[in-house]
Amino acid sequence: MPEGDTVFAAAHRLRSGLAGKSLTRTDFRVPRYATTDLSGWTVTAVRSVGKHLFVDVAAHERTASIHSHLKMEGLWQVGPLGTRWRRPGYAARVVLRTDDVEAVGFDLGVVDVLADPATAVAHLGPDLLGDDWDAAAAVTNLARSADTPIGVALLDQRLLAGIGNVYRSEICFLRRVHPTVRAGDVDLPAIVETAHRLLWNNRLRPNRSTTGVTARGRELWVYGRDRRPCRRCGTTVVRHELDGRGVYLCPRCQQP
Repeated sequence: MPEGDTVFAAAHRLRSGLAGKSLTRTDFRVPRYATTDLSGWTVTAVRSVGKHLFVDVAAHERTASIHSHLKMEGLWQVGPLGTRWRRPGYAARVVLRTDDVEAVGFDLGVVDVLADPATAVAHLGPDLLGDDWDAAAAVTNLARSADTPIGVALLDQRLLAGIGNVYRSEICFLRRVHPTVRAGDVDLPAIVETAHRLLWNNRLRPNRSTTGVTARGRELWVYGRDRRPCRRCGTTVVRHELDGRGVYLCPRCQQP
């Protein structure tokens, strides 16, 4: 599933192409909004909140927001009119056009047109990439889940928003924490600081890197590297099932 930095970057691309422009055509290819037409509305903002993306629009003192969530397979493409679509037409869920730009949302897990977009993200904890990022609140939220394994708590978007499976593996490795250790038994401020730093550093990178190296195959410490040597100590990295999803770790660097 795309993580907070991926959605932030998608919002940045959409904002660069759409912000301040009038929509000349909108096509919502989901049954609930099949007849919705926002042609003539102006894009006032494009923003991400955790893993959620919003295209805010306005017309005649009315406002609305096109809300999407990428889920596992979603993708937003934006480019000049006439740009070849990266996925087949049947995968398109939303098409937004201006005089010179077309944005297409493919395989989006969620599509809504909302009068009150705040309702879609009211349940979320602090957004790691938000202008209002609150590290202290994130630490407090995690502390309230003291008995939950830290590797599970990091994925709970109600505690802090933006972390997915890649980052939870990398954060735990960098902090030398086994993902099954109780959240109450780890240095939560350090965990939160590492999470924020990693997502912030990667928010506009074309290729995510947690090692500081962007060369292909050297970007990550442990994620996806099961049965390969740990970059730090050489011990074989393992994949551990946790809460129904795989998390990667070094059994020497991250002892329970």
